[in-house]
Amino acid sequence: MAEEQTELDERIIIKDLHTKEIDLVNRDPKHINEDVVKVDFEDVIAEPVGTYSFDGVWKTSYTTFTVSKYWCYRLLSAILGIPLAVIWGFLFALISFCHIWAVVPCIKSYLIEIQCVSRIYSLCIHTFCDPLFEALSKICSNIRVALRKEI
Repeated sequence: MAEEQTELDERIIIKDLHTKEIDLVNRDPKHINEDVVKVDFEDVIAEPVGTYSFDGVWKTSYTTFTVSKYWCYRLLSAILGIPLAVIWGFLFALISFCHIWAVVPCIKSYLIEIQCVSRIYSLCIHTFCDPLFEALSKICSNIRVALRKEI
């Protein structure tokens, strides 16, 4: 009975991971698109001093820009949002699959196989190069450099 309850709790927890409540107010909690998408009318169209259009034209342009940007985004997201979500979901699932089932096992296999070669290489370096470099360091340790300024 206790095992069945634990299994049921695990299923509920797993289901909650995929069907969790999303925040409809703060839709960018990690601030991924904070710098990219904040484009207002003033960032695109600006009239320098001395070259002003009519006030009505300026107000209408502002309203047209703002409303058209808002509704075009909503229409594009309504039409393309779900298909693109499927494509991005598939792509990231594919990347995850390749990483989990191909990349990490290949790296682990390589590290296991290279460990043997690494030990042999280390032995060769310590056997042949260490005495050579120690001898060279003893030879060069008696070299003295003196700098004199000649007038």
